[in-house]
Amino acid sequence: MTVFLWGVLPYAAFALLVAGLVWRHRYDRFGWTTRSSQVYESKLLNIASPVFHYGILFVLVGHLVGLFVPESWTDALGVSEHAYHLLSLYGGTAAGVLAVAGILMLIYRRRTNAPVFRATTANDKVMYVFLLAAIVLGMVAKLAHSSGTGYDYRHTIAPWSRSLFTLQPKTELMVGVPVLYQVHAVVGMLLIALVPYTRLVHMFSAPVQYLTRPYVVYRSRDPRQLGPRPDRRGWERAGS
Repeated sequence: MTVFLWGVLPYAAFALLVAGLVWRHRYDRFGWTTRSSQVYESKLLNIASPVFHYGILFVLVGHLVGLFVPESWTDALGVSEHAYHLLSLYGGTAAGVLAVAGILMLIYRRRTNAPVFRATTANDKVMYVFLLAAIVLGMVAKLAHSSGTGYDYRHTIAPWSRSLFTLQPKTELMVGVPVLYQVHAVVGMLLIALVPYTRLVHMFSAPVQYLTRPYVVYRSRDPRQLGPRPDRRGWERAGS
């Protein structure tokens, strides 16, 4: 079980992520979207969406720093273990609370607004469950082991995470990890595997082409000077 959870599941989740992204891009490009329901309700969405996105962004940044920045680097910057623990505890908790608050507001909006609720699919419900579970479990794990200097995951979970990129996973490092952290990691990997098959796929979309595309030119036509535009069928030349 140890080898499967910490040596096989991470690569299976990554394979499903890549395969899903390729499949969506090839066969479901028009479905590669958040399927926004703003047309049905925008007042609460304008609050809930930024709250969630800022919260989840801080959560992701915290995970990247915690897992992939070695302890030797923070030591070199003069950050003590106690200071790092406090920053991780309070900063991570604040980011988690922000993300959870955003998710709960989004769920409330979907449940109380009839058109939005009708537009909610079973896929969306599964996504919300895994997303909420991953964040809440991470917060509970952190708070449950917050006494003293807290659980030092930088000696176990972090090096295990980095070892995955060398294709030599150090599964033995995860044996003594607290159960809450283990469950959080498993749910997180399952969430990664689900991303391309849900509306979360939009996180891999960026309007990069906007930087190089030509300007859209709008021209007005005054019928008093040019006369009425004759009816034409089909497309007109861009320069007309």
